[in-house]
Amino acid sequence: MIGTRAGKFAGGAAALAFVIVALSKAAHAGGLYVADRGVRPLARAGAFVAGADDPGAMAYNPAGLFDSGTQFLVDGSWVNWSSDYTRRSLAQQLDPSTGEPVATYLQTFDEVSGSSPFLPIPTLAGSLRLSRAWALGVGVWAPYAALASYPEAVGGAPAPQRYALYNLRGSLLAFVGAGIAYAPTPELRLGAVVSMLTGSFRSEMAFSGCLPERFLCAPEDPDWDGAAALNAGPIFAPTGQLGVQWAPVPAWHFGLSFHLPVWVRTGGTVQTRLPASPVFERARVEGDSVDVAFDLPWTLRFGVEARVVKDLRVEVGVAWEHWSMHDAIQVTPDVALRGLPGFPEPFHVPPIALQRQFQDAVSLRVGGEYGFGWLDKRWEARGGLSFETSAVPAEYLTVLTMDAPKVTAALGLGVHLGRFRFDATFARVFAFDVDVAPEEARVTQVMPLRANPPRVPDTINGGVYSASTNVVGLGVAYKLDAL
Repeated sequence: MIGTRAGKFAGGAAALAFVIVALSKAAHAGGLYVADRGVRPLARAGAFVAGADDPGAMAYNPAGLFDSGTQFLVDGSWVNWSSDYTRRSLAQQLDPSTGEPVATYLQTFDEVSGSSPFLPIPTLAGSLRLSRAWALGVGVWAPYAALASYPEAVGGAPAPQRYALYNLRGSLLAFVGAGIAYAPTPELRLGAVVSMLTGSFRSEMAFSGCLPERFLCAPEDPDWDGAAALNAGPIFAPTGQLGVQWAPVPAWHFGLSFHLPVWVRTGGTVQTRLPASPVFERARVEGDSVDVAFDLPWTLRFGVEARVVKDLRVEVGVAWEHWSMHDAIQVTPDVALRGLPGFPEPFHVPPIALQRQFQDAVSLRVGGEYGFGWLDKRWEARGGLSFETSAVPAEYLTVLTMDAPKVTAALGLGVHLGRFRFDATFARVFAFDVDVAPEEARVTQVMPLRANPPRVPDTINGGVYSASTNVVGLGVAYKLDAL
């Protein structure tokens, strides 16, 4: 799909700025992830704040590293995600003399389906009890996000979602961190983690080179479509987490954690295929880099775990994710275009602010585990249920950042064999369908070239969205004797 015709196109840099938004989908466990992470925590539907007591606490509540003792954890989950999107848009007929709309038509496109590859998402973490008051933890963990892929064509025509996304293949993002936990009294644990989001990000999408006020063209004419393969990284975005656990009596445990925002500042490059229109035959580009800056939200989690019944632990938790701070993506290209009729020579692509206008997401989780003996082994049956609101207002929803209110039902099983604990989990995520009325859609077509703002912007995100996810996970933990 990607070619080098006429070199690198300045529009591709702007396209990178647009699709880099997808990084937020894979970078933070907010309203954009598809499920809670970690095999054992997911089996409890993410209710793992007050009861966190293994190295998975690195991602939920670092205070739990103390009760983890000296332990090593490896797990992986396959996020089997799928979606369907039926695009609807409003097509307007304009008066050729005045440019005013004279008629409006509703267009319904063929349904397009998205999927994710078989790619287990791992956790690798360990904790070390230093003394009767201190413990350390280290880990590498990745959010449970879907690396979505969509077709380039449907029914012999260009795919209707092409201006938002083709695929995210080649992206690899994870958190790397180290933590410490302190128990000043038998009832209290305090913890902190310093971590970094790191890796690289790749996305492919289409953009349009059509400017109706400058060229004789239609905004979604395939001859005016280009394609961009976008690469961002290496990414080094620092963050951290604070946590506390308090058990005033053995039967009741309380937990609170606060995950700091993630400040993403990175560069990128882009390869493009120019539109087939003859207008671009002599175009050439100087430069191919951009700088991108945006912030991902802080997250506050709270949980209460009851241990009233012997061998039974049940936690109720809530989380508040401040996605409303993710309101725009700031992009500064270092790119100039030459040889395009009707534009200055050279044409420098200006800084771009891409509006996101996300909203806070709130979730409720109930989950737990029950320990029992069977076949001379120690077993743990787990289960949980959660509900989460969406971080993406309907009018800004696209296949690039597909999110919706969702319910997660999870079941899991663990068995202890000596110092080892083996875990298995299955979770089903039920996402609500979202119908974005074409007249309410606010995401406009990617048009890197800009003259005067279009009087009638072409929005690309109207329609009906549906998605569902199955998560299958396996893990193993090895624990040494505690001090």
